Amino acid sequence: MTTPRIDPPMAADETAMLSAWLDFHRATLALKCEGLTADQLRLRSVPPSTLSLLGLVRHMAEVEQHWFVGILGGDELTQGIYWSEEDPDGDFNGVDTADPAEAFATWQEQIELARAAAAGLPLETVGKRQRRGEDVTLRWILVHMIEEYARHNGHADLLRELVDGTTGE
Repeated sequence: MTTPRIDPPMAADETAMLSAWLDFHRATLALKCEGLTADQLRLRSVPPSTLSLLGLVRHMAEVEQHWFVGILGGDELTQGIYWSEEDPDGDFNGVDTADPAEAFATWQEQIELARAAAAGLPLETVGKRQRRGEDVTLRWILVHMIEEYARHNGHADLLRELVDGTTGE
């Protein structure tokens, strides 16, 4: 099964454009992981890095939750989905025994929660929680999320090439 990835429109209002680019990058990460075994998804890049495709999926679930549920929605997130005080990088560190199906389901759930949190809000909407003592708008969150996915999709491209030689997309 191929993950559908829709090219963002060439002309649209700002909200539609930003949302389309974010969805494009979400789908790109899914494509980078498509068709791989659990062991392939867990494969680390190079020591001492703990970077893996499965770790990126888990990380992006955390990031979606942080920005849309925590900052925009105002929920107090005292512990992450995968990270904890004892292991702040648990999203990456805990992949050796992690269930890929659970990680992908959690990531998709957080994407749906993110979409619901932002639905119908003007881009100027200020999040209910501050980040580092400053207000953050939905526009900033969307732009940041595009940047976050784009950066990690570059990592994913290299990881996928390491796993089976697949490049592009």
